[in-house]
This record gives sequence, C-alpha cells and structure tokens, in this order.
Amino acid sequence: MPTITIEEAQAKLPELIDGLCKGEELAVTQVGRVVARIVGEGTEGQRRPGLGLGKRMMTIVADDDEHLTDFSEYMPLGYFSTLT
Repeated sequence: MPTITIEEAQAKLPELIDGLCKGEELAVTQVGRVVARIVGEGTEGQRRPGLGLGKRMMTIVADDDEHLTDFSEYMPLGYFSTLT
C-alpha cells in the first residue's frame, strides 16, 4: 500500500483522490506512523453504457399514428389534419 505524509496529503488531496481507482488504498502517515487511509470508491457504476447495447430492443413504426388519438387533447391544434 503506497504511503504519503500528512503534509503532502494536505497539499495534493484533490489530485490524490482523483488518482485512486476503486478499492485502491493510500496510507497517510504522521511522524512515521499510519494515521489514516484513503480508499478509492471509483465511478464504475456511473459509467455510460457502450453504444449499440440496446440494438433491436425497440421497434419504431413510422406509419402508426392511430395510437396518438388518445392524446389528442395534448397535441397542438391541427396536428391530426397534417397527418392525413
């Protein structure tokens, strides 16, 4: 486990935290003795999914406007006259 003095940690804390990977530990020492540990939480759960993972999961039918009649009160005036 890498170690760093408390003075160095105070001077570079944001960089140290950004550099830690998930589960990685950094020991903070004062007068040669470990006084704290910084553990990286990482951002694995917040990563954006890769492109193409939802392929073929949804079908869009361009000709099917019949189901929109249920929402006619929310549509702009004259919307349905432009469809036919």
